[in-house]
Amino acid sequence: MNPNFADRLASEVLAKRSQVCVGLDPSLDRMPAALIERYSNASAQGCGCGRHEIAGCFEEFCAAIIDAVAPHAVAIKPQLACFEQYGPPGLKAFKHLCNHASRAGLLVVADAKRGDIGVSAAAYSAAYIGRPQGFVAPIANLGADAITVNPLFGSDGMQPFLDDCSRYGAGIFVLVKTSNPGSAELQDLLVSDEVPAGGAVARAESRAGGAVAPGQTPRKFHEKVASLVDEWGIGLVGDSGYSSVGAVIGATHPEELAGLRKMLPKSLFLIPGYGAQGGGAGNVAAAFDSRGLGALVTASRSIIYAGQGEDFATGAAEAAERMRSELWQQSRES
Repeated sequence: MNPNFADRLASEVLAKRSQVCVGLDPSLDRMPAALIERYSNASAQGCGCGRHEIAGCFEEFCAAIIDAVAPHAVAIKPQLACFEQYGPPGLKAFKHLCNHASRAGLLVVADAKRGDIGVSAAAYSAAYIGRPQGFVAPIANLGADAITVNPLFGSDGMQPFLDDCSRYGAGIFVLVKTSNPGSAELQDLLVSDEVPAGGAVARAESRAGGAVAPGQTPRKFHEKVASLVDEWGIGLVGDSGYSSVGAVIGATHPEELAGLRKMLPKSLFLIPGYGAQGGGAGNVAAAFDSRGLGALVTASRSIIYAGQGEDFATGAAEAAERMRSELWQQSRES
């Protein structure tokens, strides 16, 4: 039986005294000049469009970041879109980096935000945390330990991911309250659980402060999603007391985060928005328990671009260690 993802994460957090997850969001216009020169020259000598060389540049850069932050972080979060835009070479680089991170002792959270009806969801899940079907035996996946998922298809769309969490000791992080400013447009809508006549899905909704059907108790849409996360995770709670079904909660919403922690006492939180988006250690304190467990806090640009020139990896290591120290101290004081 594969170890529970939440338990594996808890073990790493306690061993490293770290809740840091480093986001790998490489962008061509922010690559070190030396790498750009070398790979662009290689592209100019070839006859292709350059996507192989860009993917190679991203892979070399991110591999160096992984090696630099490995002593200070417990996980990486590669953003699939950054690699996917360059086609097959980009996906190959993504897979190589997942494997590289695993060898470096880091857990891998694929930031793919997948979701679909059951049969398609099963294929997405197989690609990242399950096993694709082969002619004779299952085939190795892209190498992630966990994946971010979109819950809008409901429970039947989530079931394949839950099955693979159980079968392979994987994890998922469900989008609940994201860190971007526009999240309120949908995630803060007031909703009712009443199912109207005719069998339609619940639609008694409005913006905060709007009208709700008489007799209904309104709640925000992200709170409804949180209640489903709690249900989905019941059967995947490990010895650590946490479930392998977690929630994405932005550090840019500290009040909502504190309320959601009360709603989701057994859910791991994946918390983006730290650093470049304005979130700090104080914003995420409510996510942790007295052991320092309960959440992974992610930072991307503030770590991977912290260094300059050829010594970029050293800057990333120093930024990751500062973040580790700040978070650990905050979690022990809260």
